[in-house]
Amino acid sequence: MPPVGIDLFGVERLYLKEAEEPPLSPQDESARDRAWDMAVQANPTLFDGPVVACAGLQWTGSTTLLLSWVRVTYRHYALRRVPGATALPSLFVNVVQPIDDGRVLAVRMSSSTAAPGRWQLPGGSVEPPPGDGVLDEVALAGQAARELAEELGIEAAPGVLRLWVVTRGENGSIGLTYLAPPLSETALREGFAAASAAELALGGEPELDDIALVRSPAELACLSGPHADYLEPLVARYTQGIV
Repeated sequence: MPPVGIDLFGVERLYLKEAEEPPLSPQDESARDRAWDMAVQANPTLFDGPVVACAGLQWTGSTTLLLSWVRVTYRHYALRRVPGATALPSLFVNVVQPIDDGRVLAVRMSSSTAAPGRWQLPGGSVEPPPGDGVLDEVALAGQAARELAEELGIEAAPGVLRLWVVTRGENGSIGLTYLAPPLSETALREGFAAASAAELALGGEPELDDIALVRSPAELACLSGPHADYLEPLVARYTQGIV
């Protein structure tokens, strides 16, 4: 069973609709900005870039989901630290990347990220389309493929990534989990090493500082540090053959 507070939804079709960000009172806006400034002081690598939040979920069929989304910036989530204020849930994509012997990849976030030391699946926050661009299933799969390329050096066409599960976890955050075709362990490790080396050559710090391959949720216990709330239930779902 998923941990308390984690929901897993099997979704075959996903539709998206843009909505407006709820208005903030001047008091909440000021408190949000103060909370954001404090967060940046604690972690100067944080940046207030554009991001997508979830404004609502609505089932339109047994496996068809309508997701309303809003353009915000990372500053919006500082509302979680403002008493009495409500932050919209975050929206992110991630990928279950198996290898050809049935194990699944877990990755550890580096010290320069917003969640240093956390084990999770490769992925990242959903970004809004530029201008009047469309955010749809194709665009989301493209963002998931881009995360694989940037973090792990894995080149996967968006069309080979299948939306597998939608998760709802901490702070109501919504995760769109894609299933990738299996790779060899050699290809995976070589890709990770190349992506890390390329980032270091540019003077940056890789988003990931370690990877692990696990065959069951029990093996996750050997990975020291915090774990994303969705990690164990998704590894369990995959390794139990629910694909």
